[in-house]
Amino acid sequence: MLSFALSAAMLGIDGYIVRVEADSSPGTPAFAIIGLPDRALNEARERVRSAIFNCGFTYPAGRLLVNLSPADIRKEGPGFDLAIALSLLAIDEQVDRLALGEFVALGELALDGTLRPVRGILPMVLGARNAGLTRLLLPLDNANEAALVDGLEIYAVASLSDAVATLRGYGEKFRWSGERTAFRARPEALGDFADVRGQATAKRALEIAAAGGHNVLLVGPPGCGKTMLARRLPSILPPMSIEEALEVTKIYSVAGLLSNNAGIVGARPFRAPHHTISQAALAGGGSIPHPGEISLAHHGVLFLDEAAEFNRAALEVMRQPLEEGYVTVGRAAGTFTYPARFALVASMNPCPCGFRGTRTHDCRCDDAAVARYVDKLSGPLLDRIDVHVEVGSVAFEEMLSKRTGEPSASIRRRVEAARARQQERYAGTGVFANAGVPGSDVRHYCAFEDDAAVLFRSAAARGHLSARALDRISRVARTIADLDSSANIEPQHVAEAIGYRAFNTRLAA
Repeated sequence: MLSFALSAAMLGIDGYIVRVEADSSPGTPAFAIIGLPDRALNEARERVRSAIFNCGFTYPAGRLLVNLSPADIRKEGPGFDLAIALSLLAIDEQVDRLALGEFVALGELALDGTLRPVRGILPMVLGARNAGLTRLLLPLDNANEAALVDGLEIYAVASLSDAVATLRGYGEKFRWSGERTAFRARPEALGDFADVRGQATAKRALEIAAAGGHNVLLVGPPGCGKTMLARRLPSILPPMSIEEALEVTKIYSVAGLLSNNAGIVGARPFRAPHHTISQAALAGGGSIPHPGEISLAHHGVLFLDEAAEFNRAALEVMRQPLEEGYVTVGRAAGTFTYPARFALVASMNPCPCGFRGTRTHDCRCDDAAVARYVDKLSGPLLDRIDVHVEVGSVAFEEMLSKRTGEPSASIRRRVEAARARQQERYAGTGVFANAGVPGSDVRHYCAFEDDAAVLFRSAAARGHLSARALDRISRVARTIADLDSSANIEPQHVAEAIGYRAFNTRLAA
Protein backbone atom coordinates (compact mmCIF):
# COMPACT_ATOMS: atom_id res chain seq x y z
CA MET A 1 0.00 0.00 0.00
CA LEU A 2 1.38 3.42 -1.00
CA SER A 3 0.80 6.85 0.54
CA PHE A 4 2.55 10.21 0.53
CA ALA A 5 2.89 13.41 2.53
CA LEU A 6 4.52 16.74 1.75
CA SER A 7 7.32 18.36 3.70
CA ALA A 8 10.00 20.96 2.96
CA ALA A 9 13.77 21.32 3.15
CA MET A 10 16.43 23.94 2.54
CA LEU A 11 19.00 24.30 -0.21
CA GLY A 12 21.30 27.08 0.90
CA ILE A 13 18.86 29.65 2.27
CA ASP A 14 16.02 28.75 -0.10
CA GLY A 15 13.28 26.26 0.68
CA TYR A 16 11.85 23.59 -1.59
CA ILE A 17 9.10 20.95 -1.32
CA VAL A 18 9.97 17.34 -0.50
CA ARG A 19 7.53 14.55 -1.31
CA VAL A 20 7.61 11.88 1.43
CA GLU A 21 6.46 8.59 -0.09
CA ALA A 22 5.73 5.59 2.16
CA ASP A 23 5.18 2.01 1.00
CA SER A 24 4.34 -1.19 2.86
CA SER A 25 5.02 -4.61 1.32
CA PRO A 26 4.77 -8.19 2.63
CA GLY A 27 7.83 -9.63 4.28
CA THR A 28 9.96 -9.52 7.39
CA PRO A 29 9.25 -6.27 9.32
CA ALA A 30 11.83 -3.61 8.46
CA PHE A 31 11.99 0.14 7.99
CA ALA A 32 14.30 1.94 5.55
CA ILE A 33 14.59 5.59 4.50
CA ILE A 34 16.05 6.44 1.09
CA GLY A 35 16.56 9.71 -0.77
CA LEU A 36 20.00 10.71 0.59
CA PRO A 37 19.13 11.09 4.29
CA ASP A 38 21.78 12.15 6.79
CA ARG A 39 22.36 10.37 10.10
CA ALA A 40 19.83 12.47 12.05
CA LEU A 41 17.20 11.72 9.42
CA ASN A 42 17.98 8.00 9.41
CA GLU A 43 17.38 7.97 13.16
CA ALA A 44 13.84 9.17 12.46
CA ARG A 45 12.91 5.46 12.13
CA GLU A 46 13.15 4.98 15.90
CA ARG A 47 11.61 8.33 16.83
CA VAL A 48 8.63 7.80 14.52
CA ARG A 49 8.02 4.22 15.68
CA SER A 50 7.96 5.22 19.36
CA ALA A 51 5.83 8.31 18.70
CA ILE A 52 3.20 6.29 16.83
CA PHE A 53 2.99 3.66 19.56
CA ASN A 54 2.95 6.17 22.44
CA CYS A 55 0.18 8.22 20.84
CA GLY A 56 -2.04 5.12 20.64
CA PHE A 57 -1.95 4.55 16.88
CA THR A 58 -1.28 1.30 15.03
CA TYR A 59 2.17 0.86 13.52
CA PRO A 60 1.96 -0.46 9.92
CA ALA A 61 2.98 -4.07 9.38
CA GLY A 62 5.42 -5.48 6.83
CA ARG A 63 8.47 -4.03 5.16
CA LEU A 64 8.28 -0.24 5.26
CA LEU A 65 10.09 1.98 2.78
CA VAL A 66 10.11 5.79 2.88
CA ASN A 67 11.45 7.72 -0.09
CA LEU A 68 12.30 11.44 0.04
CA SER A 69 11.90 13.03 -3.36
CA PRO A 70 13.77 14.64 -5.10
CA ALA A 71 16.17 11.80 -4.35
CA ASP A 72 19.30 13.48 -5.77
CA ILE A 73 19.50 16.22 -3.09
CA ARG A 74 20.88 15.34 0.32
CA LYS A 75 18.37 15.80 3.18
CA GLU A 76 19.36 16.62 6.73
CA GLY A 77 17.85 17.03 10.18
CA PRO A 78 14.79 15.79 12.05
CA GLY A 79 12.31 18.16 10.41
CA PHE A 80 10.77 15.35 8.31
CA ASP A 81 9.62 13.33 11.34
CA LEU A 82 6.01 14.52 11.27
CA ALA A 83 5.60 13.98 7.53
CA ILE A 84 7.09 10.47 7.77
CA ALA A 85 4.81 9.53 10.67
CA LEU A 86 1.69 10.82 8.89
CA SER A 87 2.58 9.05 5.64
CA LEU A 88 2.96 5.76 7.57
CA LEU A 89 -0.41 6.27 9.29
CA ALA A 90 -2.00 6.92 5.89
CA ILE A 91 -0.88 3.50 4.65
CA ASP A 92 -3.69 1.76 6.55
CA GLU A 93 -5.95 4.84 6.43
CA GLN A 94 -5.59 5.99 10.03
CA VAL A 95 -5.51 9.46 8.43
CA ASP A 96 -7.24 10.65 5.26
CA ARG A 97 -4.82 10.42 2.32
CA LEU A 98 -6.54 13.16 0.35
CA ALA A 99 -6.50 15.53 3.32
CA LEU A 100 -2.82 14.73 3.98
CA GLY A 101 -1.89 15.74 0.42
CA GLU A 102 -3.18 19.28 1.05
CA PHE A 103 -0.76 20.02 3.92
CA VAL A 104 2.96 20.64 4.22
CA ALA A 105 4.03 18.91 7.45
CA LEU A 106 7.12 20.01 9.38
CA GLY A 107 8.47 19.13 12.81
CA GLU A 108 10.61 16.84 14.94
CA LEU A 109 8.93 14.15 17.02
CA ALA A 110 9.84 13.28 20.58
CA LEU A 111 9.41 9.65 21.67
CA ASP A 112 6.11 10.50 23.38
CA GLY A 113 4.75 12.12 20.18
CA THR A 114 5.36 15.70 21.25
CA LEU A 115 6.25 17.97 18.37
CA ARG A 116 9.45 19.98 18.68
CA PRO A 117 10.45 23.08 16.68
CA VAL A 118 12.93 22.97 13.82
CA ARG A 119 15.21 25.61 12.35
CA GLY A 120 14.80 27.15 8.90
CA ILE A 121 11.01 27.45 9.05
CA LEU A 122 10.89 30.80 7.25
CA PRO A 123 12.69 29.76 4.02
CA MET A 124 10.81 26.44 3.98
CA VAL A 125 7.46 28.21 4.37
CA LEU A 126 8.40 30.63 1.59
CA GLY A 127 9.33 27.63 -0.58
CA ALA A 128 5.93 26.05 0.12
CA ARG A 129 4.08 29.23 -0.79
CA ASN A 130 6.12 29.60 -3.99
CA ALA A 131 5.06 26.04 -4.90
CA GLY A 132 1.40 27.00 -4.49
CA LEU A 133 0.87 25.22 -1.15
CA THR A 134 -0.79 27.30 1.55
CA ARG A 135 -1.77 24.86 4.35
CA LEU A 136 0.88 24.08 6.95
CA LEU A 137 1.11 21.65 9.85
CA LEU A 138 3.97 22.63 12.12
CA PRO A 139 5.08 22.86 15.76
CA LEU A 140 3.45 25.42 17.99
CA ASP A 141 6.82 27.04 18.72
CA ASN A 142 7.42 27.71 15.00
CA ALA A 143 4.05 29.39 14.38
CA ASN A 144 5.21 32.98 14.94
CA GLU A 145 8.04 32.60 12.46
CA ALA A 146 5.83 30.94 9.84
CA ALA A 147 3.27 33.73 10.26
CA LEU A 148 5.78 36.22 8.87
CA VAL A 149 4.69 34.95 5.44
CA ASP A 150 1.29 36.18 4.25
CA GLY A 151 -1.40 34.09 2.59
CA LEU A 152 -1.01 30.87 4.59
CA GLU A 153 -3.26 28.68 6.72
CA ILE A 154 -1.15 27.66 9.71
CA TYR A 155 -2.13 24.78 11.96
CA ALA A 156 0.12 24.89 15.01
CA VAL A 157 0.03 21.55 16.81
CA ALA A 158 1.75 20.32 19.94
CA SER A 159 1.84 16.59 19.16
CA LEU A 160 1.32 13.86 16.59
CA SER A 161 -2.16 13.30 18.02
CA ASP A 162 -3.09 16.94 17.33
CA ALA A 163 -1.78 16.64 13.77
CA VAL A 164 -3.93 13.54 13.17
CA ALA A 165 -6.96 15.31 14.67
CA THR A 166 -6.42 18.18 12.23
CA LEU A 167 -6.40 15.79 9.28
CA ARG A 168 -9.56 14.13 10.59
CA GLY A 169 -11.42 17.44 10.42
CA TYR A 170 -10.90 18.85 13.89
CA GLY A 171 -8.29 21.39 12.88
CA GLU A 172 -10.09 24.65 13.67
CA LYS A 173 -8.98 24.60 17.28
CA PHE A 174 -5.37 24.26 16.14
CA ARG A 175 -5.56 26.95 13.48
CA TRP A 176 -3.17 29.69 14.41
CA SER A 177 -4.88 33.06 14.81
CA GLY A 178 -2.27 35.12 16.63
CA GLU A 179 -1.31 38.60 15.53
CA ARG A 180 1.33 38.78 12.85
CA THR A 181 4.46 40.57 13.99
CA ALA A 182 4.59 44.00 12.38
CA PHE A 183 7.89 44.92 10.82
CA ARG A 184 9.64 47.80 12.53
CA ALA A 185 13.08 48.86 11.36
CA ARG A 186 15.33 50.06 14.16
CA PRO A 187 19.01 50.91 14.64
CA GLU A 188 21.13 48.42 16.52
CA ALA A 189 21.47 49.57 20.15
CA LEU A 190 25.20 48.98 20.63
CA GLY A 191 25.98 52.54 21.71
CA ASP A 192 25.80 56.13 20.54
CA PHE A 193 28.46 58.31 18.94
CA ALA A 194 27.69 60.90 21.60
CA ASP A 195 29.75 58.70 23.96
CA VAL A 196 32.90 59.08 21.86
CA ARG A 197 35.35 61.75 23.00
CA GLY A 198 37.50 63.28 20.27
CA GLN A 199 38.34 61.08 17.26
CA ALA A 200 36.83 63.53 14.77
CA THR A 201 38.72 62.00 11.83
CA ALA A 202 37.61 58.45 12.66
CA LYS A 203 33.99 59.51 13.16
CA ARG A 204 34.03 61.34 9.84
CA ALA A 205 35.44 58.24 8.13
CA LEU A 206 32.71 56.02 9.63
CA GLU A 207 30.06 58.51 8.50
CA ILE A 208 31.41 58.26 4.95
CA ALA A 209 31.49 54.49 5.21
CA ALA A 210 27.87 54.38 6.39
CA ALA A 211 26.74 56.79 3.67
CA GLY A 212 28.32 54.83 0.81
CA GLY A 213 28.40 51.26 2.15
CA HIS A 214 32.22 51.26 2.23
CA ASN A 215 34.61 48.99 4.14
CA VAL A 216 36.85 50.49 6.84
CA LEU A 217 40.24 49.69 8.37
CA LEU A 218 41.01 51.34 11.73
CA VAL A 219 44.70 51.40 12.69
CA GLY A 220 45.84 52.67 16.07
CA PRO A 221 47.46 51.83 19.41
CA PRO A 222 45.69 49.82 22.13
CA GLY A 223 43.00 51.68 24.04
CA CYS A 224 42.49 54.48 21.51
CA GLY A 225 38.83 53.56 20.90
CA LYS A 226 38.85 51.43 17.73
CA THR A 227 36.39 48.87 19.10
CA MET A 228 34.19 51.56 20.61
CA LEU A 229 33.96 53.32 17.25
CA ALA A 230 33.26 50.14 15.29
CA ARG A 231 30.47 49.05 17.62
CA ARG A 232 28.68 52.34 17.03
CA LEU A 233 28.66 52.10 13.24
CA PRO A 234 25.27 50.29 13.10
CA SER A 235 23.69 53.21 15.00
CA ILE A 236 24.24 55.53 12.00
CA LEU A 237 23.33 53.10 9.22
CA PRO A 238 19.99 53.66 7.46
CA PRO A 239 17.10 51.47 8.69
CA MET A 240 16.57 48.20 6.83
CA SER A 241 13.84 47.91 4.23
CA ILE A 242 11.30 45.09 4.54
CA GLU A 243 13.07 43.22 1.70
CA GLU A 244 16.43 43.46 3.44
CA ALA A 245 14.90 42.40 6.75
CA LEU A 246 13.32 39.29 5.22
CA GLU A 247 16.64 38.28 3.65
CA VAL A 248 18.41 38.63 7.00
CA THR A 249 15.62 36.78 8.81
CA LYS A 250 15.89 33.86 6.36
CA ILE A 251 19.61 33.54 7.00
CA TYR A 252 19.14 33.63 10.78
CA SER A 253 16.34 31.08 10.52
CA VAL A 254 18.55 28.70 8.54
CA ALA A 255 21.32 29.17 11.12
CA GLY A 256 18.88 28.47 13.98
CA LEU A 257 19.46 31.88 15.57
CA LEU A 258 15.84 33.06 15.75
CA SER A 259 14.04 32.77 19.06
CA ASN A 260 10.43 31.58 19.07
CA ASN A 261 8.98 35.10 19.29
CA ALA A 262 11.69 36.99 17.43
CA GLY A 263 9.61 38.08 14.44
CA ILE A 264 11.37 39.76 11.53
CA VAL A 265 14.90 40.90 12.30
CA GLY A 266 14.53 44.68 12.35
CA ALA A 267 18.06 45.77 13.28
CA ARG A 268 21.06 45.53 11.01
CA PRO A 269 23.29 42.64 12.12
CA PHE A 270 26.57 43.27 13.90
CA ARG A 271 28.87 40.26 13.97
CA ALA A 272 32.22 40.26 15.77
CA PRO A 273 33.86 36.81 15.50
CA HIS A 274 36.94 35.96 17.58
CA HIS A 275 40.29 35.95 15.83
CA THR A 276 40.56 32.14 16.28
CA ILE A 277 37.62 31.57 13.92
CA SER A 278 38.19 28.98 11.20
CA GLN A 279 37.90 29.50 7.49
CA ALA A 280 34.71 27.41 7.29
CA ALA A 281 33.06 29.21 10.22
CA LEU A 282 33.75 32.57 8.58
CA ALA A 283 32.66 31.71 5.05
CA GLY A 284 30.17 28.94 5.82
CA GLY A 285 30.69 25.22 5.72
CA GLY A 286 30.16 21.82 7.24
CA SER A 287 29.41 18.49 5.58
CA ILE A 288 26.13 20.12 4.60
CA PRO A 289 27.07 23.83 4.57
CA HIS A 290 25.43 26.41 6.80
CA PRO A 291 25.86 30.20 6.66
CA GLY A 292 29.07 31.57 8.12
CA GLU A 293 29.76 34.86 9.86
CA ILE A 294 30.03 36.82 6.62
CA SER A 295 26.49 35.76 5.68
CA LEU A 296 25.16 36.37 9.18
CA ALA A 297 26.45 39.94 8.73
CA HIS A 298 24.42 40.37 5.49
CA HIS A 299 23.09 43.96 5.24
CA GLY A 300 24.95 44.76 8.44
CA VAL A 301 28.47 45.02 9.84
CA LEU A 302 31.22 42.41 10.18
CA PHE A 303 33.78 43.59 12.73
CA LEU A 304 37.20 41.94 12.81
CA ASP A 305 38.90 43.16 15.97
CA GLU A 306 42.69 42.77 15.83
CA ALA A 307 42.48 41.70 12.19
CA ALA A 308 46.20 40.91 11.99
CA GLU A 309 45.70 38.15 14.57
CA PHE A 310 43.25 36.28 12.31
CA ASN A 311 44.42 33.31 10.29
CA ARG A 312 45.46 34.64 6.89
CA ALA A 313 43.62 31.88 5.03
CA ALA A 314 40.42 32.87 6.86
CA LEU A 315 40.88 36.51 5.90
CA GLU A 316 41.47 35.63 2.25
CA VAL A 317 38.07 33.92 1.90
CA MET A 318 36.50 37.36 2.19
CA ARG A 319 38.03 38.63 -1.03
CA GLN A 320 35.29 37.31 -3.32
CA PRO A 321 32.34 38.26 -1.03
CA LEU A 322 33.70 41.80 -0.58
CA GLU A 323 33.76 42.19 -4.36
CA GLU A 324 30.60 40.31 -5.38
CA GLY A 325 28.26 40.34 -2.35
CA TYR A 326 27.85 36.58 -2.04
CA VAL A 327 29.90 33.52 -1.10
CA THR A 328 29.85 30.15 -2.85
CA VAL A 329 30.66 27.06 -0.78
CA GLY A 330 31.27 23.73 -2.52
CA ARG A 331 30.95 20.42 -0.69
CA ALA A 332 30.24 16.81 -1.64
CA ALA A 333 26.57 17.47 -0.81
CA GLY A 334 26.44 20.23 -3.42
CA THR A 335 27.32 23.83 -4.12
CA PHE A 336 25.63 26.45 -1.99
CA THR A 337 25.48 30.21 -2.48
CA TYR A 338 24.81 32.52 0.46
CA PRO A 339 24.33 36.29 0.31
CA ALA A 340 27.12 38.25 1.98
CA ARG A 341 26.73 41.96 1.29
CA PHE A 342 28.14 43.48 4.45
CA ALA A 343 30.22 46.44 5.60
CA LEU A 344 33.60 45.22 6.83
CA VAL A 345 35.18 47.07 9.74
CA ALA A 346 38.65 45.77 10.61
CA SER A 347 40.86 47.11 13.37
CA MET A 348 44.52 46.47 14.07
CA ASN A 349 47.53 47.85 15.88
CA PRO A 350 50.31 49.49 13.84
CA CYS A 351 52.79 46.84 15.06
CA PRO A 352 52.86 43.74 17.32
CA CYS A 353 53.45 45.75 20.51
CA GLY A 354 50.92 48.35 19.38
CA PHE A 355 52.86 51.55 20.03
CA ARG A 356 54.72 52.27 16.79
CA GLY A 357 54.42 55.96 15.96
CA THR A 358 53.07 57.01 19.37
CA ARG A 359 54.70 59.62 21.58
CA THR A 360 53.73 58.12 24.92
CA HIS A 361 55.35 54.69 24.57
CA ASP A 362 58.48 53.28 22.98
CA CYS A 363 57.95 50.70 20.24
CA ARG A 364 59.86 47.46 20.84
CA CYS A 365 59.33 46.04 17.32
CA ASP A 366 61.94 45.97 14.55
CA ASP A 367 61.02 46.57 10.91
CA ALA A 368 60.95 42.85 10.09
CA ALA A 369 58.47 42.13 12.90
CA VAL A 370 56.24 44.98 11.78
CA ALA A 371 56.34 43.73 8.17
CA ARG A 372 55.37 40.20 9.22
CA TYR A 373 52.54 41.56 11.36
CA VAL A 374 51.07 43.84 8.70
CA ASP A 375 51.49 41.20 5.97
CA LYS A 376 48.66 39.21 7.58
CA LEU A 377 46.43 41.58 5.57
CA SER A 378 47.37 40.92 1.97
CA GLY A 379 47.56 43.63 -0.65
CA PRO A 380 44.47 42.35 -2.53
CA LEU A 381 42.45 42.36 0.70
CA LEU A 382 43.61 45.89 1.60
CA ASP A 383 42.66 46.99 -1.92
CA ARG A 384 39.09 45.94 -1.17
CA ILE A 385 38.91 48.12 1.94
CA ASP A 386 37.91 51.59 0.80
CA VAL A 387 38.68 53.70 3.87
CA HIS A 388 41.90 53.40 5.91
CA VAL A 389 41.96 55.49 9.09
CA GLU A 390 44.74 56.05 11.60
CA VAL A 391 43.20 56.42 15.05
CA GLY A 392 45.29 58.26 17.61
CA SER A 393 45.09 58.31 21.39
CA VAL A 394 42.72 60.83 22.95
CA ALA A 395 44.21 63.54 25.15
CA PHE A 396 43.64 63.05 28.87
CA GLU A 397 41.86 66.40 29.23
CA GLU A 398 39.47 65.52 26.42
CA MET A 399 38.61 62.19 28.02
CA LEU A 400 37.62 64.00 31.23
CA SER A 401 35.60 66.62 29.37
CA LYS A 402 31.87 66.73 30.09
CA ARG A 403 31.11 67.71 26.52
CA THR A 404 29.36 64.99 24.57
CA GLY A 405 29.96 64.27 20.92
CA GLU A 406 27.44 64.55 18.11
CA PRO A 407 24.68 61.95 18.68
CA SER A 408 24.17 59.09 16.26
CA ALA A 409 20.67 60.31 15.33
CA SER A 410 21.94 63.51 13.73
CA ILE A 411 24.74 61.70 11.89
CA ARG A 412 22.22 59.14 10.65
CA ARG A 413 20.07 61.90 9.15
CA ARG A 414 22.99 63.01 6.97
CA VAL A 415 23.70 59.40 6.03
CA GLU A 416 20.06 58.82 5.04
CA ALA A 417 20.06 61.99 2.91
CA ALA A 418 23.20 60.80 1.09
CA ARG A 419 21.68 57.32 0.57
CA ALA A 420 18.52 58.92 -0.84
CA ARG A 421 20.63 60.70 -3.48
CA GLN A 422 22.28 57.40 -4.37
CA GLN A 423 18.95 55.58 -4.67
CA GLU A 424 17.73 58.26 -7.06
CA ARG A 425 20.97 58.09 -9.07
CA TYR A 426 21.00 54.30 -9.38
CA ALA A 427 17.25 53.71 -9.76
CA GLY A 428 16.60 50.60 -11.84
CA THR A 429 20.26 49.53 -12.00
CA GLY A 430 20.32 47.09 -9.07
CA VAL A 431 22.92 49.25 -7.27
CA PHE A 432 21.92 50.59 -3.86
CA ALA A 433 25.03 52.45 -2.67
CA ASN A 434 28.22 53.94 -4.11
CA ALA A 435 30.34 51.04 -2.88
CA GLY A 436 28.36 48.69 -5.14
CA VAL A 437 28.94 50.56 -8.42
CA PRO A 438 30.46 48.05 -10.91
CA GLY A 439 33.94 48.82 -12.16
CA SER A 440 32.59 49.27 -15.68
CA ASP A 441 30.31 52.11 -14.50
CA VAL A 442 32.70 53.94 -12.17
CA ARG A 443 33.83 56.38 -14.88
CA HIS A 444 30.21 57.22 -15.63
CA TYR A 445 28.82 57.66 -12.12
CA CYS A 446 32.02 58.91 -10.45
CA ALA A 447 33.31 61.28 -13.12
CA PHE A 448 35.62 64.12 -11.97
CA GLU A 449 35.94 67.74 -12.91
CA ASP A 450 39.18 68.51 -14.78
CA ASP A 451 41.00 70.03 -11.80
CA ALA A 452 39.98 67.07 -9.62
CA ALA A 453 41.30 64.67 -12.27
CA VAL A 454 44.71 66.37 -12.18
CA LEU A 455 44.89 65.85 -8.40
CA PHE A 456 43.82 62.25 -8.81
CA ARG A 457 46.47 61.57 -11.45
CA SER A 458 49.20 63.07 -9.31
CA ALA A 459 48.24 61.00 -6.25
CA ALA A 460 48.06 57.82 -8.34
CA ALA A 461 51.58 58.39 -9.67
CA ARG A 462 53.00 58.90 -6.16
CA GLY A 463 51.00 56.26 -4.34
CA HIS A 464 51.64 53.06 -6.33
CA LEU A 465 47.88 52.42 -6.29
CA SER A 466 46.26 49.53 -8.15
CA ALA A 467 43.43 49.96 -10.64
CA ARG A 468 41.03 48.57 -8.04
CA ALA A 469 42.25 51.11 -5.47
CA LEU A 470 41.72 53.95 -7.95
CA ASP A 471 38.14 52.81 -8.54
CA ARG A 472 37.51 52.62 -4.81
CA ILE A 473 38.90 56.12 -4.26
CA SER A 474 36.49 57.29 -6.96
CA ARG A 475 33.55 55.70 -5.15
CA VAL A 476 34.57 57.22 -1.81
CA ALA A 477 34.92 60.64 -3.43
CA ARG A 478 31.41 60.23 -4.85
CA THR A 479 30.11 59.48 -1.35
CA ILE A 480 31.84 62.54 0.12
CA ALA A 481 30.23 64.65 -2.60
CA ASP A 482 26.84 63.17 -1.75
CA LEU A 483 27.31 64.08 1.92
CA ASP A 484 28.10 67.62 0.77
CA SER A 485 24.98 67.64 -1.46
CA SER A 486 27.23 68.22 -4.46
CA ALA A 487 26.27 66.97 -7.91
CA ASN A 488 29.91 67.06 -9.02
CA ILE A 489 33.04 65.54 -7.48
CA GLU A 490 35.22 68.52 -6.55
CA PRO A 491 38.98 68.57 -5.79
CA GLN A 492 38.38 68.68 -2.04
CA HIS A 493 36.30 65.50 -2.26
CA VAL A 494 39.08 63.71 -4.16
CA ALA A 495 41.72 64.98 -1.73
CA GLU A 496 39.79 63.64 1.27
CA ALA A 497 39.19 60.29 -0.42
CA ILE A 498 42.91 59.96 -1.24
CA GLY A 499 43.74 60.68 2.38
CA TYR A 500 41.85 57.56 3.39
CA ARG A 501 44.32 55.40 1.40
CA ALA A 502 47.43 56.64 3.21
CA PHE A 503 47.99 53.38 5.12
CA ASN A 504 47.88 51.32 1.92
CA THR A 505 50.25 53.76 0.22
CA ARG A 506 52.86 53.43 2.98
CA LEU A 507 52.69 49.63 2.74
CA ALA A 508 53.29 49.75 -0.98
CA ALA A 509 56.29 52.03 -0.44
